[in-house]
Amino acid sequence: MPKLNSNLIRQNLELPNAEVIIYPRLFQKPETQRFFHELLNQIEWKQKPIKIFGKSVLQPRLTAYYGERAYTYSGVTLHPLPWNLPLLQIKEKIEPLVNTQFNGVLLNLYRDGQDYMGWHSDDEKELAPGAVISSLSFGETRRFVFRRRDNHQIKVELNLGDGDFLIMGGETQKFWQHYVPKSAKSTQPRINLTFRVIL
Repeated sequence: MPKLNSNLIRQNLELPNAEVIIYPRLFQKPETQRFFHELLNQIEWKQKPIKIFGKSVLQPRLTAYYGERAYTYSGVTLHPLPWNLPLLQIKEKIEPLVNTQFNGVLLNLYRDGQDYMGWHSDDEKELAPGAVISSLSFGETRRFVFRRRDNHQIKVELNLGDGDFLIMGGETQKFWQHYVPKSAKSTQPRINLTFRVIL
């Protein structure tokens, strides 16, 4: 069974109109290395198209979706693959921290620093307003940036590393966007899991 960091540190990020919590290094080596390699090799990674301004373009990263209910974002409906053992083990350990039972997880594989995630909010109609979205990272450290939806000059930047756990709840998605920019320094892959509750 996976082990959590026995010296848990909980950090509340000071963002107005948001509830953002970070558990740095929630999972630690060698556990993170095991999960990284299991997910890298056992997940059915694909580079899928999404619709941007009516045009179909390939996402600049690999993705996969597992869980119990279909989920639609960026004009594409994802039909879930069944949970596998590593995902269930991770899910079992993080759910008590957020007092939530997740029924879906969207996974992203950033192959190197040229893979990225554009600005967005996780506010699709399948997600309950204010529902918690939990993000777990394995592998390379990457920048994760918030900006206000009503003022793009207001930004807050984090570095999410191996084993870091980020929780976004409350009105975070209503008032803030986030993205993972390209990085000239990052050459190693990163796997990110975003657990969510699909209505």
